[in-house]
Amino acid sequence: MSVIDVDLAERSYQVHVGQGVRGLLPEVVPDGVGRVVVITQEAVPWTVDPGVEHIRIVVPPGEAAKAVSTVESVCRRLAEWGCSRADMIVAVGGGVVTDLGGFVAAVYHRGIRFIAVPTTLLGQVDAAIGGKTGVNLPEGKNLVGAFWQPSAVLCDTETLSTLPEREMRSGTGEVAKYQFLGAGDLDRLDLDARVAACVRFKADVVAADERESGRRAILNYGHTLAHAIETAGSYDLRHGEAVAVGLVYAAEVAYRLGRIDTARVAEHYRVIEAWGLPSRVPDMLDDEELVDLFSRDKKAVADTTLVLDGPHGVETVVGIDPDVLIDALGALR
Repeated sequence: MSVIDVDLAERSYQVHVGQGVRGLLPEVVPDGVGRVVVITQEAVPWTVDPGVEHIRIVVPPGEAAKAVSTVESVCRRLAEWGCSRADMIVAVGGGVVTDLGGFVAAVYHRGIRFIAVPTTLLGQVDAAIGGKTGVNLPEGKNLVGAFWQPSAVLCDTETLSTLPEREMRSGTGEVAKYQFLGAGDLDRLDLDARVAACVRFKADVVAADERESGRRAILNYGHTLAHAIETAGSYDLRHGEAVAVGLVYAAEVAYRLGRIDTARVAEHYRVIEAWGLPSRVPDMLDDEELVDLFSRDKKAVADTTLVLDGPHGVETVVGIDPDVLIDALGALR
């Protein structure tokens, strides 16, 4: 088992990675917690016992659960049960559940504690780490949210054994992102070590920039196009699959801006294809609609903002010519 510290002063916590670590839940529930609300989805086959009185709330399946209406429904259930700031949320499931559960924890009673138990590869290497919580609007993904750090995260790699192949492959889209960001040759590691390496990299970035005012923006590498694809395509692609397409797109844009050479672009395609991930934009999506959605991305601060590779590594680039963006999309058709 690996234990990774997320160093955020009084908001610091630990991420436990390994087989069976969900069994540590009673040990990581903070002292003084009276009761626990477990938020999960019906398709999640894993249960947890927090060691105190608890109820289970099952939210709708899939990405549809990340909605303002679900937040209201869950908060009303908490109010009906008499939850107070002495109580706690435990979110058990993929990134959808941990994003939703964390956001409910952030807003109910202006903030109660929560623990994330991610049960997907995508959740374990990325979504459940770092305190970014939120839900979607029809206009875009994760547009309503809050920074709210958990008390602990339990990345039980045993839960990955029941994932459908496509969900497991989706998680490798985020793993590939970390490989491009400098987390090492992750494809050479066993599963537990791979998850731990991604968590360790993200923990270091979050500790240096908790609220995404600087360096943390690099974690959005590949996500501008990914979120546009997910919004325009009504989430027909899994998140990690969309990120994979977004990674090669970012490379194509960076090449057109003179930031990287053809060899680096080819490296993006090689890594993505080696993981068995898609590298093409779905045919039914319109280029201009996708570029228009870029401006709604939550990291956009002025004009079109993308995270791009370059001579000094991955960084945020603002004000990219729309013609360059359209031309790069053409390379992915």
